[in-house]
Amino acid sequence: MDVAVESRVETNRIGFRRKLKAYISLTKPRVVELLLVTTVPTMILAANGIPNLWLVLATVIGGYMSAGSAGAFNCYIDRDIDRVMKRTSKRPLVTGELTDREALVFAWALGVASILVLGFFANWVAAGLSLVAILLYVVFYTLILKRRTPQNIVWGGVAGCMPVLIGWAAVTGSLDWPPFILFGVIFLWTPPHYWPLSMKYRNDYKEAGVPMLAVVRGRAAVGLQVILYAWAMVACSLLLIPVANMGLFYTAISVVAGGWFLYESHRLYNLAIRHENISPMRVFHGSIAYLTLIFLAVAIDPLLPF
Repeated sequence: MDVAVESRVETNRIGFRRKLKAYISLTKPRVVELLLVTTVPTMILAANGIPNLWLVLATVIGGYMSAGSAGAFNCYIDRDIDRVMKRTSKRPLVTGELTDREALVFAWALGVASILVLGFFANWVAAGLSLVAILLYVVFYTLILKRRTPQNIVWGGVAGCMPVLIGWAAVTGSLDWPPFILFGVIFLWTPPHYWPLSMKYRNDYKEAGVPMLAVVRGRAAVGLQVILYAWAMVACSLLLIPVANMGLFYTAISVVAGGWFLYESHRLYNLAIRHENISPMRVFHGSIAYLTLIFLAVAIDPLLPF
């Protein structure tokens, strides 16, 4: 029995629960969770209060399916480098829990379903933006940028900014300046979020031939870029105060959280230029905390009387 046949036999022996877990893993739920954290607060801001809960549910489900579809396509396209990198060695296409065909069918089905869910239960503006998000992540980032340029995560990160536009459009049926400012916050947040991760897994990316900034430049250069993007991100977050008439709560959170993240970014750079041991994952996890705090403030501020 050849290797391909043995692989198919082994796949057929996988139980339903393990198979279901593999499909869920294909959607990259941790990434999707972060995307949805930005969607619901934007909907609250758009409604200037609590929006229709059925609309929120439909948007969250449609948004999860959309981001999950993009993640599944990404796993299918990158299955060759996932087999090389330790960080991705447990993905279902690497372990054999899912076949390539199963992953591709699942990605297409989830993508089509996401557009239909958003179109029929939210509106077709949100559905159209969802389609754009999938295409940006799959074609623009995964197929075109990822293996060609160290700026891959900068421009490829546009796809991760789309949930705020989708959430706003789901409520209003149109777009306005506030969601574009939040779009800018996430766009500028992506490099200082992802580049520290690429510093930790530099050897993985190098072995896989992916030209992440940490692979082609030194730690000091990466640290400097993290600082520059962090400053731009914090400045962009403050633009929301006059544009969306944000109150004291959002103002305080954005200033304090922004100041704390800038401190962490400068600390990473200072350690790098002194050639001391650095903890890039401290900035990585800190970036998640920062974005969560900012969008919690976006959600809470419109509900407060001051």
